Amino acid sequence: MKTPSFALVLTLVPALTAAAGQEPPTAAAAAGTSPAYDLRALDRSVDPCVDFYEFACGGWRKANPIPPDQTRWGRFNELAERNREALHQILEAAKDPVRPRSPIEAKVGDYYAACMDEPLIEKQGEAPLQALLARVDAVQSKAGLFRLLGENEAGALPVFFRFGSAPDMHDSTRTIAMVGQGGTSLPDRDDYLKQDAKSKEMRERFLGHVGRMLKLAGEPEAAAKADAETVLRLETSLADAQLDRTALRDPRNRDNPMSVAELRQLAPAYDFAAFFSATGAPAFEKLNVSSRRFFEQSSRLVADTPLADWKTWLRWHMVREAAPYLGRAFVDEDFAFNRQFLQGAKELEPRWKRCVQATDRGLGEALGQLYVEKTFGAEGKARMKVMIEALTAALREDIESLPWMTPETKKKALAKLAAFNTDKVGYPDKWKDYSSVEVRRDDYFGNSRRAEVFEVRRAHARIDQPTDRTLWGMTPPTVNAYYNAANNEIVFPAGILQPPFFDRAADDALNYGGIGVVIGHEYTHGFDDQGSKFDAQGNLENWWTPDDRKAFEQRTDCVEKEYDGFVSVADPVNGDVHLKGALTLGENTADNGGLRVSFAALQKALAGKPRTAIDGFTPEQRFFLGFANVWCQNVTEPAARQLAQTDPHSPGRYRVNGSVVNFEEFAKAFGCRAGQPMVSENACRVW
Repeated sequence: MKTPSFALVLTLVPALTAAAGQEPPTAAAAAGTSPAYDLRALDRSVDPCVDFYEFACGGWRKANPIPPDQTRWGRFNELAERNREALHQILEAAKDPVRPRSPIEAKVGDYYAACMDEPLIEKQGEAPLQALLARVDAVQSKAGLFRLLGENEAGALPVFFRFGSAPDMHDSTRTIAMVGQGGTSLPDRDDYLKQDAKSKEMRERFLGHVGRMLKLAGEPEAAAKADAETVLRLETSLADAQLDRTALRDPRNRDNPMSVAELRQLAPAYDFAAFFSATGAPAFEKLNVSSRRFFEQSSRLVADTPLADWKTWLRWHMVREAAPYLGRAFVDEDFAFNRQFLQGAKELEPRWKRCVQATDRGLGEALGQLYVEKTFGAEGKARMKVMIEALTAALREDIESLPWMTPETKKKALAKLAAFNTDKVGYPDKWKDYSSVEVRRDDYFGNSRRAEVFEVRRAHARIDQPTDRTLWGMTPPTVNAYYNAANNEIVFPAGILQPPFFDRAADDALNYGGIGVVIGHEYTHGFDDQGSKFDAQGNLENWWTPDDRKAFEQRTDCVEKEYDGFVSVADPVNGDVHLKGALTLGENTADNGGLRVSFAALQKALAGKPRTAIDGFTPEQRFFLGFANVWCQNVTEPAARQLAQTDPHSPGRYRVNGSVVNFEEFAKAFGCRAGQPMVSENACRVW
């Protein structure tokens, strides 16, 4: 889905595709429940002081192979799958036009029904796509190209740079226009530039994929093959102009405010006047450029590249955008490259699962409203509030006790903590109004466009307006959580407030190890290497003394180097694939900090109560088991390779072992000795 706005949003996990496949072979699954913890997840043949992740997850991993239509399978996916089944039941009922339906039910039901009508989609063939390609064919000049790109922006269709809105990085109370880098198809800019065997193979496969897709769109085979070469050549040049993922993590690199006149000077070959006027966005004079280098360097590419080549590039992206909404031939080719080759999936997901996801993407808060009515009561918010208050107190005490931070900076850190917005739990207080979105039962492609145009117009309308801090960045059924630096807020959709993260029937230790660490993780994002550059109001401002900032960076450097050493894919032929400590630094800092502050909160909750062992484990041990439990997962090798390059989150094994190895309370809980693998000689600690 097109993303029409920009913001520093730090999530708990990368975007999940809720998974399919066999039920986990547990008694709880057979009974239709999912307890917060199942002892069969353990592998007791493993010493927890040698490999805690395998001790806590080995049994689960053996019993839960990756379903054939998935690229990874973990406890997150299990919960996402249960949520998707709940949405499936809602949509199957809502798609029936005979039964009485509310306006919301009719809207989401008809959207889902249109997606499910494969015979009609096959009958329509490539007609929706041909109308788009005809617009590209009609372009006669580069000025016309930029007008079409602006019209594409208004229509939620491809352009080779991003345009949208986001809070001003220096005045978060105002939202301004923003432009950013784009234009490439492969998962990462380095996929175009690296010269290792795997990257070369990817580019060769990409050429074949582009050629086959263009042929499906009506091009002769020889022309399609030649056009694929043009696409790869242009995208390689665009990739070379982009900042890499690690550079983009630093908000200072994304902070380039300027006037529209200055932007034109920066990229003179871009016809911004034609583009902006065609977007339908309100007129503006100021904007932020999130990648100055991209526009400066790609401007020369725009000037030097013939119009015919840009039209070839745009034709490809029109096809790429439309493919999931067209007939089976397009869907299968899209799957074969993007899911099967790049990520290792063996089968295409069943149609109903893709249609549930499509409805959630297109009409997320409408479907989410039905979801929370069915699954999430008011008591869910109340329970989370108690946990959030406990974690707030624990983090406050943690900051106050830091030996390396001076009182001057502590005062600012505590002010930021006090200013956190913690009210976004479960679902929005005010739902989006989708009444203006036309949904037809016979127009799946058109429905997808109109739903995305609705979001684009909302984003454009926010330009040069007060920042709307009520907006949610995730739909209610999402199994995830996030921290938004501009709003200085932590957000927890209803989808994650269930087992294995939170179970009201479980003891405090498991819940603090689960949802408690999630809360602490999101809180810590406000103080990681990115979040720490924003003040209590969400503005990019240095609130640190020079000595404190230096001490902070010494500690984050320790974390970065630690995770650099972790191997995601062992490959004796092509070389091991290591994690990128700089790319994953924020998430690793949040994992380590969240674990500490949640453990401290648990100790307060247990104060004065009997320390009762359950299933042979102390409360402290169950806390760590509850933490590890949510990260049990299996992943295909292709997906592991891609995630190591593109994902700011570490894989489950290192989210667990990389955190407990730094925490002395883990060693105490399991009686680990100095020199054992789960006891670091030089433990890293930021918060």
